[in-house]
Amino acid sequence: MTSSFPHRPTMVVVTGAAGFIGSHLVQGLLDNGLEVVGIDRRTPETDAIARLNLRDVTGHPRFSLFSGDLSFVSLNLLVRDAACVFHLSAIPAVRASWAEFERYVTANVMATQRLLDACVQEGVSKVVYASASSVYGPAEAPSGENDPAQPISPYGITKLAGEQLCLAYAKRPASRLSVTALRYFTVYGPRQRPDMAISRILAAALAGEPFVIFGDGTQRRDFTYVGDVVAATIAAADIEVPATVINVGGGSSISVSDIIAMARTVTGNPVPLTAGAAQAGDVPATAADLSLARVLLGFQPRIDLQTGMTRHAQWLQKLPADLLRTYGPPPTTDQDQSAPDSPH
Repeated sequence: MTSSFPHRPTMVVVTGAAGFIGSHLVQGLLDNGLEVVGIDRRTPETDAIARLNLRDVTGHPRFSLFSGDLSFVSLNLLVRDAACVFHLSAIPAVRASWAEFERYVTANVMATQRLLDACVQEGVSKVVYASASSVYGPAEAPSGENDPAQPISPYGITKLAGEQLCLAYAKRPASRLSVTALRYFTVYGPRQRPDMAISRILAAALAGEPFVIFGDGTQRRDFTYVGDVVAATIAAADIEVPATVINVGGGSSISVSDIIAMARTVTGNPVPLTAGAAQAGDVPATAADLSLARVLLGFQPRIDLQTGMTRHAQWLQKLPADLLRTYGPPPTTDQDQSAPDSPH
């Protein structure tokens, strides 16, 4: 982050700072010498997962956390003087979005519009938006940024709407706002959301409790280690393309059955399984074409699946028993075992 932010420390804003990817991004930005203002509905004082996620940055002299909902709070003062706003806040999960669409629209679309308005009013020059591979829908080959966006879940629809809002703001005549939308492909690693597949599979192996596998396990996902995602997200703040979409993936597509086998390898324990029906909104496969990411971001995934899952398992093993259970079975229909990840 040298070209866009030549003076240190420089202030940046991270929405969804107490979330899985957001908390890792906060740490990465602090490691780069920046001042970080985090915004999140959750706080370490009131939420155990937020406390765990922000444990390593709480009390840092260059980090401050504002507790509030983007849909309601005044945002102008929070983004004023920001060199970049990293917008990761969202309501995640494909399956829950079928029953709670209004809440998803409010958090993922309306809140994004409010944030963009504040950025324009305060003269913020750069927004990095965390989109998701859910915007693509079913694909038989690696998805490229110019492929049709055909989401098949309400969650994917709201992420695409937020993404397009960001690009529309950047493309307005005489706009001073530059936007990079990153389409994350299923992100995993320490602090992964408790409803996501790898977290629950590893926790099932460690705790000896059944993991509910929806479908036949042949669903394939482009799993991406969180450290690689953070590197790409920070790099996105520097590029001088006014309005663009870029895939961020792990470089290979892996089946859920292969993930279960890898969990056995990295933990040394079997993964007890319980069969469940295939779920609405799950696509058969995701894979990212990373050509544009290599050119614009200099991005290349560095952490292979076994290394990443080993780090993830080691993190889980250090958790107190009550928190390990939070990250493990048994979820039922709300478990996003194969859905592309959302940043929050």
